[in-house]
Amino acid sequence: MSEQVVIIGGGFGGLYAAHSLKDAPVEVTLIDRRNHHLFQPLLYQVATGALSPADIATPLRHLLKKQKNARVLLGDVVGFDVANKQVLLRDGAVRYDKLIVAAGSGKHYFGNDQWEKAAPGLKTIEDATEIRRRILSAFEAAELAHTPEEVRAWLTFVVIGGGPTGVEMAGALAEVAFETLCNEFRNINPGDARIILVQSGDRVLPMYHEALSARAMAALERLGVEVKTSARVTDVSRRGVTVSTSEAETFIPAQTVMWTAGVKASPLGQALAQATGAQTDRGGRVMVEPDLSVPGHPDIFVIGDLAHFAHQNGQPLPGVAQVAIQQGHYAGKLIRQQLRGKSMRSFRYFDRGNMATIGRGAAIAEIGKLRLSGWLAWPLWLAIHLIYQMDRENRVLVFVQWLWNYTTRGRSALLITEREQRFTGTYPAIKLITDTGTFPRVG
Repeated sequence: MSEQVVIIGGGFGGLYAAHSLKDAPVEVTLIDRRNHHLFQPLLYQVATGALSPADIATPLRHLLKKQKNARVLLGDVVGFDVANKQVLLRDGAVRYDKLIVAAGSGKHYFGNDQWEKAAPGLKTIEDATEIRRRILSAFEAAELAHTPEEVRAWLTFVVIGGGPTGVEMAGALAEVAFETLCNEFRNINPGDARIILVQSGDRVLPMYHEALSARAMAALERLGVEVKTSARVTDVSRRGVTVSTSEAETFIPAQTVMWTAGVKASPLGQALAQATGAQTDRGGRVMVEPDLSVPGHPDIFVIGDLAHFAHQNGQPLPGVAQVAIQQGHYAGKLIRQQLRGKSMRSFRYFDRGNMATIGRGAAIAEIGKLRLSGWLAWPLWLAIHLIYQMDRENRVLVFVQWLWNYTTRGRSALLITEREQRFTGTYPAIKLITDTGTFPRVG
């Protein structure tokens, strides 16, 4: 009977691990709660109407249909029976000989989970379409508002977090307000929108060189984004955001708030730690050995955002796609070598660089000592994000859509697809949201 390799998670790490085992004498079972692989780096483009959900998501069965030794199970993993080598599902169990846990990460509100209703994060397709709904509904509500105060509140958008996702979101939102929606409303001017990016640190994109961070901030400001650095968010409600700086505490009335400030490991990290005796860090990531295995359990591997790997330079690797891809490939190759009775050297991460886009023709890239920005970095960002699409059809769709967006400055997916409450009546009067109200509130 072939070795049973179970992979939890259909992200970059899980899929690359599965592909690495394509010709191995094993049976691969990939388990995920969702039936699709999601290209998360482009989620913000779904949230701002540049792409449709199907452009960046591909069914897992489609991606693995030609791999005869692989199957996909749609299931919710709830725990682990290490003694009997079983992955416990909500409605059953799956046996394994080798286990690869690539469950990824989720949103982190640093102990303020109540903020999520007012400030959704961006980790899933549902998150992206909900944010898109809120953004577009805000412009519609402003069109129906009766006082300048109401209009200002509806046209104020706050993005919390100055990392790559926050910067990209703020830049894309500025293009929507100041370019795409221009001349589409009669009572309001979308160009009057106020887009605020709040960053707790002293600069945006702190993982990049200071010069690149400064260029990114300058590019945001040219787009019309207000960047508030060294500003800590102390409260978030459906009425707005309270921001504290060294000078004062300020309340910003805003009906649309987005959270990109932090991530935390999947709860499966804690479940695996309890089952194996492994340790986790403060973010819930599992401490792994140099070969990505769980200490004392050479048949269990943890990769991607869920793994705390600090054996290379003493610092944990960042939670980026490149880490997951390389670790997935390594884990699959290691299992192949083990089946042959051979060993492999410890995992080594090769940093191929970081990049982020701020808007049309504006991006930054840091590849070793090479630092690029503006039009030099932008085509490189486009190319990399096309190459790492897992499905060729999606590459074509995204490329064509980008070309159209670039040519027309339009966005084809500006759709309000789900609403918290339907409009009733012919011309409803929109009221400001209260902490206990919902949007849109009809009076």
